[in-house]
Amino acid sequence: MISKTKTRTRDDRADRTQKKILRAAVQEFSTHGLSGARTDRIAGSAKVNKALLYYYFKNKQGLYAAAVEAVAARVVENALAEFDRKYSAGERLLRSALNHFDRILTQREFQSLMQQEMVRFRSGKSGSIPVLFRAAFTPLIAKMREATEDGIRNGEICQMDWLQVMYSIFGANVFYFLSAPMMELALPFRPFGPKALKLRREAAVQFLGAALFTDRAAGMRLANRVLRDMPMPRVKNVQARIENFHARRRPL
Repeated sequence: MISKTKTRTRDDRADRTQKKILRAAVQEFSTHGLSGARTDRIAGSAKVNKALLYYYFKNKQGLYAAAVEAVAARVVENALAEFDRKYSAGERLLRSALNHFDRILTQREFQSLMQQEMVRFRSGKSGSIPVLFRAAFTPLIAKMREATEDGIRNGEICQMDWLQVMYSIFGANVFYFLSAPMMELALPFRPFGPKALKLRREAAVQFLGAALFTDRAAGMRLANRVLRDMPMPRVKNVQARIENFHARRRPL
Protein backbone atom coordinates (compact mmCIF):
# COMPACT_ATOMS: atom_id res chain seq x y z
CA MET A 1 0.00 0.00 0.00
CA ILE A 2 1.38 3.41 -0.95
CA SER A 3 1.82 5.66 2.09
CA LYS A 4 0.13 9.04 2.31
CA THR A 5 3.55 10.68 2.59
CA LYS A 6 4.75 9.15 -0.68
CA THR A 7 1.49 10.14 -2.38
CA ARG A 8 1.85 13.76 -1.21
CA THR A 9 5.49 13.82 -2.32
CA ARG A 10 4.53 12.50 -5.77
CA ASP A 11 1.66 14.98 -6.05
CA ASP A 12 3.90 17.86 -4.97
CA ARG A 13 6.49 16.88 -7.55
CA ALA A 14 3.85 16.69 -10.28
CA ASP A 15 2.49 20.09 -9.24
CA ARG A 16 5.95 21.67 -9.40
CA THR A 17 6.54 20.11 -12.81
CA GLN A 18 3.26 21.47 -14.18
CA LYS A 19 4.05 24.93 -12.84
CA LYS A 20 7.47 24.89 -14.51
CA ILE A 21 5.90 23.85 -17.79
CA LEU A 22 3.25 26.56 -17.54
CA ARG A 23 5.82 29.28 -16.79
CA ALA A 24 7.82 28.24 -19.83
CA ALA A 25 4.67 27.98 -21.95
CA VAL A 26 3.49 31.46 -20.99
CA GLN A 27 6.83 32.90 -22.07
CA GLU A 28 6.87 30.95 -25.34
CA PHE A 29 3.27 31.61 -26.36
CA SER A 30 3.36 35.29 -25.41
CA THR A 31 6.48 35.76 -27.52
CA HIS A 32 5.69 33.63 -30.54
CA GLY A 33 1.91 33.08 -30.49
CA LEU A 34 0.16 29.73 -30.75
CA SER A 35 1.26 28.96 -34.30
CA GLY A 36 4.84 30.12 -33.85
CA ALA A 37 5.47 28.50 -30.47
CA ARG A 38 7.51 25.30 -30.32
CA THR A 39 6.88 22.61 -27.73
CA ASP A 40 10.53 21.55 -27.78
CA ARG A 41 11.52 25.06 -26.69
CA ILE A 42 8.95 24.93 -23.89
CA ALA A 43 10.27 21.56 -22.70
CA GLY A 44 13.85 22.81 -22.88
CA SER A 45 13.05 25.97 -20.93
CA ALA A 46 11.16 23.98 -18.29
CA LYS A 47 13.96 21.37 -18.22
CA VAL A 48 11.55 18.47 -18.61
CA ASN A 49 11.06 15.64 -21.07
CA LYS A 50 8.85 16.78 -23.94
CA ALA A 51 6.56 13.80 -23.33
CA LEU A 52 5.51 15.36 -20.02
CA LEU A 53 3.91 18.28 -21.87
CA TYR A 54 1.50 15.88 -23.52
CA TYR A 55 1.07 13.82 -20.36
CA TYR A 56 -0.18 16.81 -18.38
CA PHE A 57 -1.80 18.90 -21.12
CA LYS A 58 -2.67 16.38 -23.90
CA ASN A 59 -1.66 18.61 -26.82
CA LYS A 60 -0.26 21.98 -27.80
CA GLN A 61 -3.72 23.58 -27.85
CA GLY A 62 -4.43 22.30 -24.35
CA LEU A 63 -1.13 23.68 -23.09
CA TYR A 64 -1.86 27.03 -24.72
CA ALA A 65 -5.31 27.22 -23.11
CA ALA A 66 -3.83 26.34 -19.70
CA ALA A 67 -1.15 29.03 -20.10
CA VAL A 68 -3.74 31.69 -20.97
CA GLU A 69 -5.92 30.72 -18.02
CA ALA A 70 -2.97 30.64 -15.62
CA VAL A 71 -1.64 34.08 -16.47
CA ALA A 72 -5.13 35.63 -16.52
CA ALA A 73 -5.97 34.10 -13.13
CA ARG A 74 -2.89 35.68 -11.55
CA VAL A 75 -3.68 39.10 -12.98
CA VAL A 76 -7.34 39.01 -11.96
CA GLU A 77 -6.51 37.80 -8.46
CA ASN A 78 -4.17 40.76 -8.06
CA ALA A 79 -6.79 43.18 -9.44
CA LEU A 80 -9.55 41.86 -7.17
CA ALA A 81 -7.35 42.45 -4.12
CA GLU A 82 -7.69 46.20 -4.69
CA PHE A 83 -11.46 45.91 -4.13
CA ASP A 84 -11.06 44.74 -0.54
CA ARG A 85 -13.89 46.25 1.50
CA LYS A 86 -11.43 47.49 4.12
CA TYR A 87 -11.01 50.39 1.67
CA SER A 88 -13.72 52.96 1.11
CA ALA A 89 -15.68 52.73 -2.14
CA GLY A 90 -13.77 55.66 -3.61
CA GLU A 91 -10.42 54.24 -2.62
CA ARG A 92 -11.30 50.93 -4.26
CA LEU A 93 -11.90 52.76 -7.55
CA LEU A 94 -8.65 54.71 -7.32
CA ARG A 95 -6.64 51.63 -6.44
CA SER A 96 -8.17 49.72 -9.36
CA ALA A 97 -7.11 52.52 -11.71
CA LEU A 98 -3.49 52.28 -10.54
CA ASN A 99 -3.57 48.50 -10.66
CA HIS A 100 -4.76 48.64 -14.28
CA PHE A 101 -2.09 51.17 -15.30
CA ASP A 102 0.59 49.02 -13.69
CA ARG A 103 -0.83 45.90 -15.35
CA ILE A 104 -0.32 47.42 -18.81
CA LEU A 105 3.10 48.65 -17.78
CA THR A 106 4.43 45.40 -16.31
CA GLN A 107 2.36 42.41 -17.47
CA ARG A 108 3.68 42.00 -21.01
CA GLU A 109 2.90 38.30 -21.15
CA PHE A 110 -0.71 38.83 -20.09
CA GLN A 111 -1.23 41.64 -22.58
CA SER A 112 0.24 39.60 -25.41
CA LEU A 113 -1.73 36.43 -24.69
CA MET A 114 -5.03 38.24 -24.18
CA GLN A 115 -4.61 40.19 -27.41
CA GLN A 116 -3.94 36.96 -29.27
CA GLU A 117 -7.08 35.45 -27.77
CA MET A 118 -9.17 38.49 -28.70
CA VAL A 119 -8.04 38.16 -32.31
CA ARG A 120 -8.78 34.42 -32.26
CA PHE A 121 -12.16 35.07 -30.63
CA ARG A 122 -13.18 37.53 -33.36
CA SER A 123 -12.32 34.94 -35.98
CA GLY A 124 -14.26 32.21 -34.14
CA LYS A 125 -11.17 30.22 -33.14
CA SER A 126 -10.93 30.91 -29.40
CA GLY A 127 -12.77 28.95 -26.76
CA SER A 128 -10.85 30.55 -23.90
CA ILE A 129 -12.26 34.08 -23.97
CA PRO A 130 -15.86 33.22 -22.99
CA VAL A 131 -14.61 30.96 -20.18
CA LEU A 132 -12.14 33.56 -18.93
CA PHE A 133 -14.65 36.36 -18.91
CA ARG A 134 -17.29 34.37 -17.08
CA ALA A 135 -14.87 32.95 -14.51
CA ALA A 136 -12.47 35.86 -14.01
CA PHE A 137 -13.37 39.17 -15.59
CA THR A 138 -17.10 39.12 -14.78
CA PRO A 139 -16.31 39.18 -11.02
CA LEU A 140 -13.90 42.07 -11.61
CA ILE A 141 -16.55 44.08 -13.47
CA ALA A 142 -19.03 43.29 -10.69
CA LYS A 143 -16.59 44.68 -8.11
CA MET A 144 -16.26 47.87 -10.13
CA ARG A 145 -20.03 48.28 -10.20
CA GLU A 146 -20.33 47.48 -6.50
CA ALA A 147 -17.71 50.07 -5.54
CA THR A 148 -19.32 52.78 -7.66
CA GLU A 149 -22.82 52.12 -6.34
CA ASP A 150 -21.57 51.87 -2.73
CA GLY A 151 -19.85 55.24 -3.14
CA ILE A 152 -22.98 56.84 -4.59
CA ARG A 153 -25.15 55.49 -1.76
CA ASN A 154 -22.86 56.76 0.99
CA GLY A 155 -22.34 60.14 -0.68
CA GLU A 156 -18.63 59.70 -1.39
CA ILE A 157 -19.06 59.41 -5.18
CA CYS A 158 -21.14 61.68 -7.41
CA GLN A 159 -24.33 60.32 -8.93
CA MET A 160 -23.22 58.78 -12.23
CA ASP A 161 -23.42 55.73 -14.44
CA TRP A 162 -21.18 52.96 -13.14
CA LEU A 163 -20.28 51.74 -16.62
CA GLN A 164 -19.00 55.19 -17.51
CA VAL A 165 -16.83 55.11 -14.40
CA MET A 166 -15.34 51.80 -15.55
CA TYR A 167 -14.79 53.08 -19.11
CA SER A 168 -13.21 56.26 -17.77
CA ILE A 169 -10.80 54.38 -15.53
CA PHE A 170 -9.74 51.64 -17.92
CA GLY A 171 -10.21 53.60 -21.14
CA ALA A 172 -7.92 56.44 -20.12
CA ASN A 173 -5.08 54.05 -19.33
CA VAL A 174 -5.51 52.08 -22.56
CA PHE A 175 -5.71 55.21 -24.68
CA TYR A 176 -2.49 56.59 -23.19
CA PHE A 177 -0.51 53.51 -24.20
CA LEU A 178 -2.20 53.20 -27.59
CA SER A 179 -1.82 56.84 -28.56
CA ALA A 180 1.73 57.31 -27.24
CA PRO A 181 3.57 56.99 -30.59
CA MET A 182 1.30 59.61 -32.20
CA MET A 183 1.52 61.91 -29.17
CA GLU A 184 5.29 61.73 -29.37
CA LEU A 185 5.04 63.20 -32.87
CA ALA A 186 2.72 65.98 -31.72
CA LEU A 187 4.28 66.95 -28.38
CA PRO A 188 7.89 67.33 -27.21
CA PHE A 189 8.03 64.40 -24.78
CA ARG A 190 8.75 60.69 -24.64
CA PRO A 191 5.51 59.00 -23.48
CA PHE A 192 7.32 55.82 -22.44
CA GLY A 193 10.13 57.58 -20.62
CA PRO A 194 10.21 56.96 -16.83
CA LYS A 195 9.30 60.55 -15.94
CA ALA A 196 6.40 60.71 -18.38
CA LEU A 197 4.99 57.38 -17.22
CA LYS A 198 5.21 58.43 -13.58
CA LEU A 199 3.52 61.77 -14.31
CA ARG A 200 0.72 60.20 -16.36
CA ARG A 201 0.11 57.55 -13.71
CA GLU A 202 -0.20 60.22 -11.03
CA ALA A 203 -2.31 62.53 -13.19
CA ALA A 204 -4.78 59.76 -14.07
CA VAL A 205 -5.54 59.02 -10.41
CA GLN A 206 -5.58 62.69 -9.36
CA PHE A 207 -8.06 63.43 -12.14
CA LEU A 208 -10.35 60.68 -10.85
CA GLY A 209 -10.02 62.09 -7.33
CA ALA A 210 -11.27 65.44 -8.57
CA ALA A 211 -13.90 64.09 -10.99
CA LEU A 212 -15.62 61.25 -9.14
CA PHE A 213 -15.85 62.54 -5.59
CA THR A 214 -18.57 64.78 -4.19
CA ASP A 215 -15.88 66.43 -2.07
CA ARG A 216 -13.18 67.18 -4.62
CA ALA A 217 -10.62 68.25 -2.02
CA ALA A 218 -11.11 65.00 -0.11
CA GLY A 219 -10.89 63.07 -3.37
CA MET A 220 -7.58 64.69 -4.23
CA ARG A 221 -6.19 63.97 -0.76
CA LEU A 222 -7.25 60.35 -1.08
CA ALA A 223 -5.71 60.10 -4.56
CA ASN A 224 -2.37 61.35 -3.24
CA ARG A 225 -2.51 58.94 -0.31
CA VAL A 226 -3.24 56.01 -2.62
CA LEU A 227 -0.29 57.04 -4.80
CA ARG A 228 1.95 56.93 -1.73
CA ASP A 229 0.58 53.53 -0.75
CA MET A 230 1.01 52.11 -4.28
CA PRO A 231 4.36 53.34 -5.60
CA MET A 232 5.12 52.91 -9.28
CA PRO A 233 6.66 49.49 -9.99
CA ARG A 234 10.24 49.35 -11.17
CA VAL A 235 10.55 48.08 -14.71
CA LYS A 236 13.84 47.73 -16.56
CA ASN A 237 14.16 49.03 -20.13
CA VAL A 238 10.63 50.47 -20.07
CA GLN A 239 11.00 52.48 -23.28
CA ALA A 240 12.33 49.66 -25.45
CA ARG A 241 10.10 46.98 -23.95
CA ILE A 242 6.82 48.87 -24.30
CA GLU A 243 7.64 50.20 -27.75
CA ASN A 244 8.39 46.66 -28.91
CA PHE A 245 5.16 45.44 -27.33
CA HIS A 246 3.16 48.31 -28.81
CA ALA A 247 4.39 47.48 -32.29
CA ARG A 248 2.78 44.04 -32.03
CA ARG A 249 -0.13 44.24 -29.58
CA ARG A 250 -2.83 46.42 -28.08
CA PRO A 251 -3.17 46.66 -24.29
CA LEU A 252 -6.28 45.41 -22.55
